[in-house]
Amino acid sequence: MVTDDAGRVLLCQQRHGHQRWGLPGGGIRPDESPVHAVLRDIFAEIGTEIELVDLVGLYTLSGDSCGDDVPDLVTHVFRGRLSGGREVALNSPKVGRLMWCDTDALPEALTATTRAALADAAKGCSGVLRAVSRDPEPVLT
Repeated sequence: MVTDDAGRVLLCQQRHGHQRWGLPGGGIRPDESPVHAVLRDIFAEIGTEIELVDLVGLYTLSGDSCGDDVPDLVTHVFRGRLSGGREVALNSPKVGRLMWCDTDALPEALTATTRAALADAAKGCSGVLRAVSRDPEPVLT
């Protein structure tokens, strides 16, 4: 969860699939810590480094609303800060768009984990352990 000096949060829109908005990040490689993974993936997606502040929480995403073969996921959500006037740039083929949002004007098409993590962060929570259910697969028209 990357914020800027104005308190806005950075969201990434998925290029494929349901194209929901989520937080920047990615998967952990073998023999890599969650901290190293988030720093590597965020740099790969936005082209700049951030400062990690703390761990908002661990979120277990489960449910079969998107099909029987979708595995449960555990997501580490860190709070990070982009400061010093650094610019972000779309730097990943997995991401369709980047957008800075005020937390009171978020898009509706957020991932379930993003909604939960943003709500916890707004309350000032750290170290949350939360189970999150997958959203139903949207009807594509």
